[in-house]
Amino acid sequence: MLADKALVALTALKRLESANDLPVREDTRHQVVKALEGAGIVFLDSERGEGVMLVRGAPEKSHK
Repeated sequence: MLADKALVALTALKRLESANDLPVREDTRHQVVKALEGAGIVFLDSERGEGVMLVRGAPEKSHK
């Protein structure tokens, strides 16, 4: 499903997920990140470390 949502080949996604540090095109990484963010995943990076957060529901937009 992720490969479909990210519009990348399944083999490219498998390379990205591999623990063997296989080379992956930067645009493939970008497409996968965009798909995950579109599903509510937020990537975190701070001096304390890296992580992810799941945001449920769409943020409310103010109508000013």
